[in-house]
Amino acid sequence: VFRGNTRVEEACEMYTRAANMFKIAKNWSAAGNAFCQAAKLHMQLQSKHDSATSFVDAGNAYKKADPQEAINCLNAAIDIYTDMGRFTIAAKHHITIAEIYEAELVDIEKAIAHYEQAADYYKGEESNRQVVFVKDSANKCLLKVAAYAAQLEQYQKAIEIYEQVGTNTMDNPLLKYSAKEYFFKAALCHFIVDELNAKLALEKYEEMFPAFTDSRECKLLKKLLEAHEEQNCEAYTEAVKEFDSISRLDQWLTTMLLRIKKSIQGEGDGDLK
Repeated sequence: VFRGNTRVEEACEMYTRAANMFKIAKNWSAAGNAFCQAAKLHMQLQSKHDSATSFVDAGNAYKKADPQEAINCLNAAIDIYTDMGRFTIAAKHHITIAEIYEAELVDIEKAIAHYEQAADYYKGEESNRQVVFVKDSANKCLLKVAAYAAQLEQYQKAIEIYEQVGTNTMDNPLLKYSAKEYFFKAALCHFIVDELNAKLALEKYEEMFPAFTDSRECKLLKKLLEAHEEQNCEAYTEAVKEFDSISRLDQWLTTMLLRIKKSIQGEGDGDLK
């Protein structure tokens, strides 16, 4: 039995060496396959940590040649890490999978699912000593989910996340500056659905977070609400242009503001400026 294990260990080393040589040669599929073989042999030796590490190495190699196979390998590593109770590491690899779905496979629904799973794992680890790190990591994942949910017109889901993250950050001296951004985005989602909801939400955010009232984001919202109520497309466009001259609009904000603008009578070419 001992000799049998020794041979398996030697085979693991050989597969790993071969994988690294394939990496040098930029033969990514062969490298991924060799790392996978090493991972399976490590599992045969009951070495879970080494098996998971090899599956991650395989995933990183496959990312350059076969995104779906990279996801399969990373999922295999995640299964091992969760079985070991290593949820923070598992969350990190869920984020990697989400990024592959974003950039390579362009499957936003699956990307959302993996960001949500990562956030859940991070939140489950908030009792440990790295509470600030895991909260921040969970929030980053949730904000990705909120941004995509809004793009997919799942506004209520986006609102709930932005309000949750905004509430969590407004009492933190290091993070409270970001709270105004999250309440701003939540209000925009409300605005797309219903103008009255947006007004009520704005009042709620100002009451919850008084510093929001003096922010440029809050002042813009009030101008946009007034322009929308008066069906004044020019005033709406001018307010956005003024804001953009100081704080450049990103693609997400541009998309949301255009969706609101389209509900104003007399909206023309769909431009914001």
